[in-house]
Amino acid sequence: MSNPLKLGLAGLGTVGVSVVKRLAQLENELATASGRAMRVTAVTARSRDKDRGVDLSACEWFDDPVSLATSEDVDVYVELMGGDSGAAEESVRAALAAGKHVVTANKALLAKHGNELAKLAEDNGVMLNFEAAVAGGIPIIKTMREGMTSNDISRVYGIMNGTCNYILTRMELEGLSFDECLKDAQRLGYAEADPTFDVEGNDTAHKLALLTSLAFGTEIEADSIFLEGITSLTTDDIRAADELGFRIKLLGVALRTDTGIEQRVHPTMVPKSSAIAQISGVTNAVAVDGDAVGSITMSGPGAGGDATASAVVADLVDVARDFKVYPLGRPVGELKPYVRAKMRAHEGGYYIRLSVNDRPGAFASIAHRMAEQDISLESIVQRRTNGHFTKTDDGGSAKASEKPQAVVLITYETTEKAIRMALKQIEEDGHIAATPQMIRIERL
Repeated sequence: MSNPLKLGLAGLGTVGVSVVKRLAQLENELATASGRAMRVTAVTARSRDKDRGVDLSACEWFDDPVSLATSEDVDVYVELMGGDSGAAEESVRAALAAGKHVVTANKALLAKHGNELAKLAEDNGVMLNFEAAVAGGIPIIKTMREGMTSNDISRVYGIMNGTCNYILTRMELEGLSFDECLKDAQRLGYAEADPTFDVEGNDTAHKLALLTSLAFGTEIEADSIFLEGITSLTTDDIRAADELGFRIKLLGVALRTDTGIEQRVHPTMVPKSSAIAQISGVTNAVAVDGDAVGSITMSGPGAGGDATASAVVADLVDVARDFKVYPLGRPVGELKPYVRAKMRAHEGGYYIRLSVNDRPGAFASIAHRMAEQDISLESIVQRRTNGHFTKTDDGGSAKASEKPQAVVLITYETTEKAIRMALKQIEEDGHIAATPQMIRIERL
């Protein structure tokens, strides 16, 4: 058996500690599987004195991640610190330039600098593995980079943030508000003290950018993703979706069109009968549409120490086996420039919730504004006094009342530009009492 693979690990948080534990627990099995023992020989973290529940006495301690990354006693640099710049970026660049293999779970770093880092890895003949950067324990990177190379992929989409999926699941099952569910998620450790990165969709966007590059052979382009989070969703939206036969999920979607690549992250109504609608709690799921295999969906834990460590260790096994692949599936020089798709009609239509001032002519004016933008309405749904929604055929106004009426419009295929223009005009007309809510419908 070859000499042990010496690992330098930066970051001893939940994931880093789980990686150390799994390597120790499965030492013999991993050596047999890879043909080479793997040992953590050096570490760095913010504090030396913290009790992490693992024995690190045999490891050399580094205060500087860059020094660890370039140490002659390290074969593989394992970056688990996080962040798209600073110590994480500097140390990963230094490791690759020094001819060290790199394994990372850092989606933010890769979304911002992935093209450059992949090229640096290629130039120095080393591996840059990042299975843990997308969807935790789900092996979606290996599936797309290796298992689907004979497929022409047309679309990739999925639930890639467990925090958001947990919140939306609780809102549906228990009728709780967004704020109530968020507080519970924070209490249980599913959401950070500052949850903005998750609930506004940034985390999903970083993961989607990596999947888009692998799916379509383009350069990573995270800045071109349309981004919308879940903070504006209400129990009214959840209830309306339910009664219309949908569930609301925060989806990341990338698809190839005739004019380029479309990337978007936003709340989405999906049919209850679809596979993606069945994913609840903190679970993630990613679906890929290929011409040979059709549509495949993989689901599993999207975060957590053990699940993420599973992906990190799998990448380390590939390094131990000397199983080299291009980080982005092909040489960086052969990646196509990213071309953003032109705006087109959304095939699934849109859900629009309006709080309409109950006055004569209001509904007629709203319908007129929609017609001006060539928007066809599939249905109009008005809220009853019992809190449920009922479909109406004529769109007529409810009886006058003191409170604005909750009205839901379901459109046929149309463009987002048309929808936003119509809603802007409706607001200016003064017929609504609150900001409109708009959610895409995906008929998966």
